[in-house]
Amino acid sequence: MTMRLFLFAYTVIATSSAFASDTAEKTGPAAKSVEAIAMEVKPSVVKVLQVGRNGLDGLGTGFVVSKDGLIATNLHVIGEARRLEVEMSDGTKHEVTEISATDAHWDLAILRVASTDLKPLTLADSDTVKQGQPVVAMGNPEGLGFSIVDGVVSEFPDIVNEVPMIRLAMPIERGNSGGPLLDRQGRVLGLLTMKSAVTDNLGFAMPVNELKRLIEKPNPVPMARWLTIGVLNPKIWQPALGARWTQHSGVIQSSTLGSGFGGRTLCLSKTLPPEGIHEIAVSVKLDDDSGAAGLAFCAQDEDHYYGFYPSNGKLRFTRFEGPDVYSWTVLSEFASEAYRPGQWNHLRVRVEPDKITAWVNAKRVLVHEDSTLRGGSAGLCRFRAPGAEYRGFRIGADLAEKPVPEALAGVIEKALSEFAAKPDTRQATLGKLLDDPAVARRVMTERRRELERQTAALKDLEKDLHRRSITRDLLTELAKPDDKIDLLRASLLLARHDNAEVDVTQYLQQFSRMVDELKSDPEIAKGTAAAVKRLNHYLFEEGGFHGSRHDYESKANSYISELLDDREGLPITLSVLYLELASRLHIKQVYGVPLPGRFMVGYKDGPEGELTLLDVFNRGKKLTVEQAAMQLTDRDELDAEYLKPASKRSIILRMLRNLMSSTMDQESAAKETLPYLDLVVAVEPESSVERLTRAQMNQRLGDKASARVDVQWLIEHFPESGPDEMRVQLDRWMQSLREE
Repeated sequence: MTMRLFLFAYTVIATSSAFASDTAEKTGPAAKSVEAIAMEVKPSVVKVLQVGRNGLDGLGTGFVVSKDGLIATNLHVIGEARRLEVEMSDGTKHEVTEISATDAHWDLAILRVASTDLKPLTLADSDTVKQGQPVVAMGNPEGLGFSIVDGVVSEFPDIVNEVPMIRLAMPIERGNSGGPLLDRQGRVLGLLTMKSAVTDNLGFAMPVNELKRLIEKPNPVPMARWLTIGVLNPKIWQPALGARWTQHSGVIQSSTLGSGFGGRTLCLSKTLPPEGIHEIAVSVKLDDDSGAAGLAFCAQDEDHYYGFYPSNGKLRFTRFEGPDVYSWTVLSEFASEAYRPGQWNHLRVRVEPDKITAWVNAKRVLVHEDSTLRGGSAGLCRFRAPGAEYRGFRIGADLAEKPVPEALAGVIEKALSEFAAKPDTRQATLGKLLDDPAVARRVMTERRRELERQTAALKDLEKDLHRRSITRDLLTELAKPDDKIDLLRASLLLARHDNAEVDVTQYLQQFSRMVDELKSDPEIAKGTAAAVKRLNHYLFEEGGFHGSRHDYESKANSYISELLDDREGLPITLSVLYLELASRLHIKQVYGVPLPGRFMVGYKDGPEGELTLLDVFNRGKKLTVEQAAMQLTDRDELDAEYLKPASKRSIILRMLRNLMSSTMDQESAAKETLPYLDLVVAVEPESSVERLTRAQMNQRLGDKASARVDVQWLIEHFPESGPDEMRVQLDRWMQSLREE
């Protein structure tokens, strides 16, 4: 009996132990208290400090992801061209030596510091995040170091700006960005990224699995190179009184306080205004209308100049004659309907010997007699804390928009009138119905809807006009002999075709600065092999250029402007940058190789040298032809046509077809794809496949007249040896289009 009881008890204990073990495996490690998590993770959390001329410029959070010095944070925490430090919880500081990886799409960055004994946090699997899951976060909100807060997951995934994020029921403040979001076992689920614009008790975190992918595919940039990214060209601009002046996509940004009284800062152009009567103009947008930013002119030095700028929602004209407010004279301050709060505003100033005239958005708002300061420099000015953006700065004798010639104006007005005309007489009908309010309102509603339709149609017409003008410019470029075509400019025109804000000139200047950095490099002069090695190091080791890590099919990856901004793109956009640098630096025997599935760069070290391929998507990895063949086709050789140098026209067409393929799966595929089909046919009129596709899409959109044009072309150019069935189908298609 005793033995039975013993066996029974043993069985119960064993079963209970097995059950407990099985339960532990299913539930994972036990949850820890917030206090325990704080003590455990604090040594691995850091302050990320932006260090400027006058000390601290900005602060965020990061955390250790590897023992040998890698720190994760948000990209927006580190900005661009900023010296960075990280401060540990014990007060130890480390200077950042390298930006190991960045990703603009996911707002992520990995920094490297010179330390090999850091304590990394454990990275969890963010795909397992559940709604209602308790979480903990540590950061530096509003500069309060190493603060901890707990909450729960409100939603996952929550799509914000097309990015899946973890929505959190917990307060997120400035300084929290880049900090770890932890589960109750102390493992990282994500990186705190932003606070909700709706309430203080909601925030968002980037899933940590995206950070894992970034760790696996770094694009390191040494700090010496990082500090030059986005910096204004010193040959063109001279900043004064501190603050941070950078340039991105042709837009100049000014952030942080200047060292002058009231946070005053200047950035003066090194192009001097012409003698005598002259004008200065710029478009400016304030981060917040409580700030002040605009034009500086007649600048004798950093303390003596005129300023014309929006300030606190009004317009202000000031003469500065010293370093502080006691030596400034506000000559005029006023409100104006011409000023558009929160938007881009175009400022223009005309300087004459005895007076100064100012315009805002083409409306004259000021005429002031003052002759105290003349000559000197012109540029940009800003005051107080909110930042500002500037674009289109110009100096000249007369910058006013020229009136449209009367004959041309008549042609345009007639064309627009015909475009907007209606067959019925709505105005007459409206007049007859005004005696009856109910009917009048109905009629007014109908008229509003019609005007909305006309507005939408005018927007489409404006967009089409822009695209036609870009098509004309692109065709002009591609009409040149191949060796005279500016491939970079042609590629930028493709980007501008989709986005009228792309400033081609500014990007060309940015590219020219890259050429200037390399043209005197001794390795470039040694010959092709040495020059290619230097170019690889410059782009992929110093510059951080890399292949797209996410959403490979995204249209953004096909824009050379996006590549120059974010240093991330497709094989063909990276190849265009590489080829154009090689061309401008006179590196011989380097050309584009149109391999199936992946465009590459090829080079020969001498006319009789063997072809070496560079996979620029993978940081310039060298491949033999056989290796590329196996990688792309599972064969050990490639057809000869794939190894011939790609013409610049064919490169543009390949980029165009990439853009076109990115729209095919969209619901609005026909409308989105048609502009690319139009451009392909314009560049390559004999492209029967695109003509056939365009005819089908135009028919689907109800534009039968356009469809008939392409079908007629296909019939007229149908090959004599083509199958009879296809010819019959084309004839039937044309007949149906005529009948419809």
